[in-house]
Amino acid sequence: MGSGLLRGGFKLKGFGAEISAPGLRKNACVAQALQSPDAPESLSFFSAGCELSRVGCRFVIGTRLVRQGVSSVARSAWGGGFVGRTSLDDGGGGEVEEEEEEAEWTVQDSDALYRLHGWGAPYFAINVAGHLCVRPSGGTEGRDEVDMMAVIDSLTAQQLQLPVILRFPDILHHRMRELQGCFSSAIAKFGYQRHFEGVFPIKCNPECHLLDQFVEFGFGLEVGSKPELLIALSKLSSRDGALLICNGYKDSVYVENVVLATRLGIRAVIVLEQIEELEEVVACSQRLGIRPIIGVRAKLSTKHNGHWGETSGDKAKFGLTVTQIVSVVYRLRQEGMLDCLKLLHFHIGSQISSILVIKEAMREASHTYCELARMGAPMGYIDVGGGLGIDYDGSKGHSSASVNYNMQNYANDVVAALMDACLLKGVAEPVIVSESGRALASHSSVLVFDVLHAPHHTKNPASAFLDNVSEAEDLHLDSFRNDYASNPQSQDAGEYLLSTFYQVCATLELGNIQEAFNDAKQLRQEASSLFRLGCLSLEQRAQADVLYEKVCQQVLGFGSRLPKEFKLSFPTLYTCNLSVFRSAPDSWAISQIFPVMPLHRLNEKPTVQAILADLTCDSDGKIDRFIGPSGEMSRALALHSLQEAKPYHLGLFLGGVYQEMLGSAHNLFGGVNIVYLRALGDGDFAIDFVLPGQTAGEVLGGTHHSHADLLKELVTQSSSSVAAGKLSQKEASLLIANYQRCLDSYTYFSMPSDFLYHKSNSESTLVHTTA
Repeated sequence: MGSGLLRGGFKLKGFGAEISAPGLRKNACVAQALQSPDAPESLSFFSAGCELSRVGCRFVIGTRLVRQGVSSVARSAWGGGFVGRTSLDDGGGGEVEEEEEEAEWTVQDSDALYRLHGWGAPYFAINVAGHLCVRPSGGTEGRDEVDMMAVIDSLTAQQLQLPVILRFPDILHHRMRELQGCFSSAIAKFGYQRHFEGVFPIKCNPECHLLDQFVEFGFGLEVGSKPELLIALSKLSSRDGALLICNGYKDSVYVENVVLATRLGIRAVIVLEQIEELEEVVACSQRLGIRPIIGVRAKLSTKHNGHWGETSGDKAKFGLTVTQIVSVVYRLRQEGMLDCLKLLHFHIGSQISSILVIKEAMREASHTYCELARMGAPMGYIDVGGGLGIDYDGSKGHSSASVNYNMQNYANDVVAALMDACLLKGVAEPVIVSESGRALASHSSVLVFDVLHAPHHTKNPASAFLDNVSEAEDLHLDSFRNDYASNPQSQDAGEYLLSTFYQVCATLELGNIQEAFNDAKQLRQEASSLFRLGCLSLEQRAQADVLYEKVCQQVLGFGSRLPKEFKLSFPTLYTCNLSVFRSAPDSWAISQIFPVMPLHRLNEKPTVQAILADLTCDSDGKIDRFIGPSGEMSRALALHSLQEAKPYHLGLFLGGVYQEMLGSAHNLFGGVNIVYLRALGDGDFAIDFVLPGQTAGEVLGGTHHSHADLLKELVTQSSSSVAAGKLSQKEASLLIANYQRCLDSYTYFSMPSDFLYHKSNSESTLVHTTA
């Protein structure tokens, strides 16, 4: 065994012993060192010429040393450098085993940790600087990569506060092109005779500029209420032949507007979702003298088991049963309006995870369509609804947070099922319409927010005794515990509990962490019980909490040797500048998992297991479900430790649908800033426009508080206080100015004015000024 400097040091094994010492040289003579009579005194490496000191050495738990002398050294002069127990064993033979140093963390490690490639490709990646970047065109148009930190720098320079939604229209366009392309490929593959048309459901995200992207691209719109209908009529009226699918409950005004819209050149389809709507449509048509375009929504028997599965099956909220569909055909024939029936619609739920469910639904719907055509309806369109899912966790599985198919698989199965049924029944193929809102818009929006605070441990009077317990005090606690066991009535129960708790702390090691942690949890619970019974003082209760914290810190101190389940048992609470109820309501309402990850420092290893708390005064205002490295659900997210006076930015992804409209003003946190960004190539980008978030005054107006009345009342009360000598004029002026400024300001946390961002060498730094 030759000598040589090891990168990670070495482990000496043999004679029943194992010792490691980083940075020392291995040598064939090392084994002789421990066999030498002089080893306990000097432990020198004869040929290596260096002394094995306690610094950097670790004695591995459960191992044995060869000689009494070595064991003495381990227990005395070197005792502080070792962890574990020693015992005697005369062995024979020995070897030096290399100990590998942990590899340097890379951006590839971060990609794997956060499963970025699984859920983010082809739009998101990590650059060499360790920053998250976006490729709005899916990496298909050259160097369109935009550094997200450069975007944040630019917004900060313009004094735009976080949280902010970054929206990328180029991603929307890429998704629309991809969906059209997949259906075009499937149509060509199977020789299908009609084409595909996409419509975007306004309910997914009704924001004006986002809808403009779809309309300008050539997509139609789907509506489910009168306000949504008003939007669609305005957006589509300038485009002759635009397709408008009208779902939802319909009163006479709704129906009349849809029928009249056909005069604008809009293909406005009234989809019957309740049997009662038929008579209103017939009456309106006869009253206006306009032939409507009618569709029926079928309540399919096919179901899926996800959260949105209740949309399908016999107990679905919307849709007509087979019997009701047949009665619609008979009624329209009776009124001479069967030629108006041109579309079959179905929707079995959002985010369908299994392609088998889509296959079954398509077979059932395709035969329903053919039967309607056989009964004399001209038909011509089939609307396959939504359901095309996305892979939130990157696992390519069939959980509710994933899908086991891609967009091309989906298009192939839709086209194939229709082709088979139409050939079998001798019916002409219909135009295929889909309402794939989630699959089209989710990737285009990123919620960016910063971490404001993480708890840090400081010394306090209640914990000071832990750092100053002498050997005599140890003996006193042991003696006290023994005395209590022999005569429990004569001693204080709280002191006995604390002495037991301290012993748990003192004896904790890697080999007994499970037992020690369980004991600590039990003792903490007992401390709470004793306090409620009046048997524990407030100081003793505080000491019990400190001891529990001490156990937790000791357990976490084992670092990488700690089992993963223990690391997840001690998450750190990162307080973030956002409202979960406003910006990610599905996270708390239906336990939806969204990808969350840092936007920078991705070339550094994250060392903190964290959960995210928002700014609201609500215990549900947190995110504690994340994507694990293997696609599993994790109760903590790996993040970096916070750096003094430096920002830490996170992003929440795939939230481009539903979240903005489902979000509530809980605690009166308002809508956030929205920024539309365009990639220009070579890392450059353009901010097309900014939609300012709500001010406090605007949010208050939504609860019927008048901005002017609020200010007027404060001015009146301030004047009275000044007159009564309770408030100086200067203080009153300051109060009113602050009040006015707050009414006109963002509802989220603002960084103190003495924290300024500046750009230097293309990097952003947060500098704390002392001026």
